[in-house]
Amino acid sequence: MEIKHLLAAVDHTLLKPTATWEEIRQLCDEAAAFRCASVCIPPSYVKAAAEYLNGQVPVGTVVGFPNGYATTMVKVFETRDAVVNGAGEIDLVINLGWVKDGRWQALLEEIRAVRKACGPQVLKVIVETCLLTQEEKVRLCQIVSDGGADYIKTSTGFSTGGATREDVALMRQHVASHVKIKAAGGINSLEDGVELLELGAARLGSSRMVSLARAQGFSPEERGSISHQA
Repeated sequence: MEIKHLLAAVDHTLLKPTATWEEIRQLCDEAAAFRCASVCIPPSYVKAAAEYLNGQVPVGTVVGFPNGYATTMVKVFETRDAVVNGAGEIDLVINLGWVKDGRWQALLEEIRAVRKACGPQVLKVIVETCLLTQEEKVRLCQIVSDGGADYIKTSTGFSTGGATREDVALMRQHVASHVKIKAAGGINSLEDGVELLELGAARLGSSRMVSLARAQGFSPEERGSISHQA
């Protein structure tokens, strides 16, 4: 796989609580230069980043992040605010306590409410697979599919684990055909990224892919390939 094709699937991400505008601006510059799929940044920077990028790269942000236990009304407000400020993609964290309580209808209704607030913008639903049983993962594939989301996303990157090959393969087996997969968290090499895409992920959430591509000698003006052994 050519590195440029890998980077085209990357949501270039910076969500640390101490992120400064200078760091966000650099992230935007890198995403535009390396033609990443989007930037994924804190809500407070969405408006400035959208104005700065001026359509070069979609701006994504997070809702209910990272714990997911805000009320549905709060998540809907966050979503509307982000969209008004220029977000083209929303990454929503589900209420994991509701999962453990088996409140499947409440989860479905929340996703649908945020879907409505998104309008035509892309909605990704973060299920935090490292905290779920296999049965919960399978059930959430159905809930996310029925909720009208565009993507199911493995992880916030702020919990006890990130994307695994097994979880991506499981999601591909159980989500509806219209739902894509975003693998995020713990993607530590270009080879990891390639394998996750080959297993069925359509997006990768990562803060590392651009720097890893640079370390391999790739620049926006050059073509490069990643050798991958299964």
